[in-house]
Amino acid sequence: MQGWENLRAELESALAGEVRFDPYTRALYSTDASMYQIEPIGVVIPRSDEDVLKTLRIAAGHGAAALPRGGGTSLAGQTVGRAVVMDFSKYMSQVLELDADAGWVRIQPGLVQDHLNAYLRPHGLVLGPNTSTSSRATLGGMMGNNSSGSRSIIYGKTVDHVIEASGFLAGGDAFAFGPLEGAALQAKLGEKSREGEIHRALHRIAGENREEIEARFPKIMRRVSGYNLDELIKPQPFNLAKVLAGAEGTLAAVTEIKVRVCPLPKAVGVLVVHFDSIEKAIAASGPILRREGIAAVEIVDRVIIGQASQNLAAQRWMKSFMRGEPGAFLLVEFYGETQGEAEEKAERLSADLEREGVGYARVVMRDPATRSDPGKVREAGLGYLLGRRGDGKPVAFVEDCAVPPEKLLPYYQRFEAIMRRHKTSTSYYGHTSVGLLHLRPVINLKEAAEIEKMEAIQREVAELVLEYGGAMSGEHGDGLARSSWVPRFFGPRLYEAFRQVKRAFDPSNQMNPGKIVDAPGFTENLRYGPSSKTPEIRTVMDFSKDHGFVRAIELCNGVGECRKRDGTMCPSFQATREEEHSTRGRANVLRRVIAEGLPGEELTSQGVYDALDLCLSCKGCKAECPSSVDMAKIKAEVMQAYWDRHGVPLRVRLMGWIADINRLSLPFAPLVNWTLSNGLVRSLMDRFLGVDRRRQLPPLVRPTFEEWFRARSLPAGAARRGKALLLNDTFTNFHYPEVGKAAVRVLEAAGFEVGLTQLRCCGRPMLSHGLLRAARGLAEENLVRLYPALAAGTPIVGLEPSCLLTFRDEYPDLVPTPEARMLARSSFMLEEFLLDLKARGELDLRFRETPGRALFHGHCHQKSLVGVGPSLDALGMVPGLKVEAIPSGCCGMAGSFGYEKEHYDLSLAIGELKLFPAIRKGGEAAGVIANGVSCRQQIAKGTGRKARHLAEVLAGALEER
Repeated sequence: MQGWENLRAELESALAGEVRFDPYTRALYSTDASMYQIEPIGVVIPRSDEDVLKTLRIAAGHGAAALPRGGGTSLAGQTVGRAVVMDFSKYMSQVLELDADAGWVRIQPGLVQDHLNAYLRPHGLVLGPNTSTSSRATLGGMMGNNSSGSRSIIYGKTVDHVIEASGFLAGGDAFAFGPLEGAALQAKLGEKSREGEIHRALHRIAGENREEIEARFPKIMRRVSGYNLDELIKPQPFNLAKVLAGAEGTLAAVTEIKVRVCPLPKAVGVLVVHFDSIEKAIAASGPILRREGIAAVEIVDRVIIGQASQNLAAQRWMKSFMRGEPGAFLLVEFYGETQGEAEEKAERLSADLEREGVGYARVVMRDPATRSDPGKVREAGLGYLLGRRGDGKPVAFVEDCAVPPEKLLPYYQRFEAIMRRHKTSTSYYGHTSVGLLHLRPVINLKEAAEIEKMEAIQREVAELVLEYGGAMSGEHGDGLARSSWVPRFFGPRLYEAFRQVKRAFDPSNQMNPGKIVDAPGFTENLRYGPSSKTPEIRTVMDFSKDHGFVRAIELCNGVGECRKRDGTMCPSFQATREEEHSTRGRANVLRRVIAEGLPGEELTSQGVYDALDLCLSCKGCKAECPSSVDMAKIKAEVMQAYWDRHGVPLRVRLMGWIADINRLSLPFAPLVNWTLSNGLVRSLMDRFLGVDRRRQLPPLVRPTFEEWFRARSLPAGAARRGKALLLNDTFTNFHYPEVGKAAVRVLEAAGFEVGLTQLRCCGRPMLSHGLLRAARGLAEENLVRLYPALAAGTPIVGLEPSCLLTFRDEYPDLVPTPEARMLARSSFMLEEFLLDLKARGELDLRFRETPGRALFHGHCHQKSLVGVGPSLDALGMVPGLKVEAIPSGCCGMAGSFGYEKEHYDLSLAIGELKLFPAIRKGGEAAGVIANGVSCRQQIAKGTGRKARHLAEVLAGALEER
């Protein structure tokens, strides 16, 4: 920050957007999805074109570089640099104009690809290029990178769709580029303006180097290295917008883009072909490509399949299509006018391949619910790879080479020989349709010898790619990883032409310097190096599977899946759109704090507390992050350390020990309930405890569930199925006994003798507040109490997802013993338990016809660790009841989070993202079902609707016997 205070002050006074030069923000933006790390000067989050203009002008006045940034998903280091970073993703992310008839849309650069496609879908349109990062990649980033995707044999690259671009040049001069020819081009070439100068320079550079461009540019579909001078010699209008495509923000800051959009495919057929080896899969891709109607041919190898099998979300996807243990599989897509036609193409190819003995298994994805599952595994392949535990990681430095498709097999074979020679392993995935395999050798960047090996591998691979007439980058760009190879691939004359292009646009070298031309060596500015520290930090929970606490944080590789705006992961990012409140942002802060060498002290700083404060511990990252970063677990450890240093606040004590407090308060329930409902008391709690007065704490109910259970008359008849132990969680027992009563009725109707657990608490409230030592003590106590039942083979059945799943998820890490693992294996949610009986043919529950419609909202922990499938299947046993899962993420309540004064507004904002609107849209006629007690409380607060537990629905539909 030294030396840049005046720059920061001037930007703050001039901009309507946000200006952040603090160390935590600089840490957040010091990395992207690459292996590089460069701390920026500061970060600007512009709200308008005017902010961008002023940023460039003011930065130029202070001699500061500028770097446009979208989602930060660049794999080659394009979006890190010693510059003022301009993050377009928060505010400048709108669709400005659509002409559906003409087939174009005008957008701002921060718009995410999936969001554009959601906007286009009702019009029957789609953006052609489809990156695997579509859930968070912005259109500005796609243009800067010249992205393509799996269906590029149909749609090509982003440059093929760019029509116009406007924005600002270095220093703040405005530009507007579009197609020019004839008199319009001549007029532009004659202008005495900055635009005119640039057009004249580029027209001259392209003309003088036409023959060299034709000779040296690779003759393949996938090439995104260098500047697109080849676009200026094609028989098409002269268009400098196409030069900005793939320029990586080195020439200008684009603020508006006009792109061509395509008709939405009417139907897609999907075929998955399994092979014993990747060699056989590559060999088969050529003949497959010669078929008509092929939209994509993608490959995934054994390594990624193995890594994916350890990811909770991928496990569910792979069930639908994985057969055996393949060395690789090909994902083949077909387009058709109808679904029947598309599937017929897939069936026909499958039959032909079977007859020819190609592949050992072939699966046509007919079910609409699972048709996209293979593609999801393929799209998340990179993240699965980078989820590898330990210091050796699959590193991106030769991962994007493209060769002519007909040379792909020999290229693979010789690449493998290079790997064997250097005694390292790699993985393969990518686009066999266009000769592009993503290859990531495993390198430990913390060892100097490994970095030298990486340099040697890149040299050998570069020469191999040159020999085959390929490109070092087919879609990921040059960035810091490959810019140093641009002179070798294009030759000295074209390299000098590229430098002339840079000077014409940016004579002061302000825009993202050091990329494409005049680049540093590719092993400079690495995120990890021989001096990287990996200190051993003592923890309460067991992190041995991750090779320690620090490496659990380092699992975050920056791919940015947590920046998506659907699913469960990172509800706080979805609501705030702040990098700080994504899993990646939190991991970056923690990693940088540890790297500074003060782990014992700095992990307990206020800055780290603030970075983790809005993490709702939803566990979405554990399932949806391809690397399975468990930020909830990491946060709990940091919070325990924070409390150890600063003391535990009263509110945290009250919430963490809520079960004991409820038990002590029970004799005075009427007085307690009156007190909690009193406006004055709630105002005092708001002021002194930070419990928001706008929330109503649930009353204590007498008799409690346990009291009712003990006093009730036992059902007539012997239990047919043995005994089941119902987890008597704090919330069911003291606040919602009707849920427990319903569960008892269902289990007894299924033939079980029902018992109740005799536990103080499962420890969930303690875990949620970082009281890990207390939770561990409670877990040890509970394991002793539950062991006799476990040893007898008695299943533990739970109603509150967060409580039951604590046994499965946290207990083995809190108390890493055989008994804890036994409890994890023996614990089931009610619906899981019933469905397991049904699968074995042992469930004879009978339900009466119950016509109606209901919306189901799954608890975050349930969605992350189990999925909502079992709940929907169990509810599906009720005849006539049509249940639809709400495509919501977290409800926003997260236990006590929504009660906390400082979090109240965000809590409701998260609910308003999808959950509340879906319930309102469903109407009063649709029932609402939610298993989580927090979810039901939030639904009541946000919509005024009373949600029922699944157990209540099943019990209410039981047929009387």
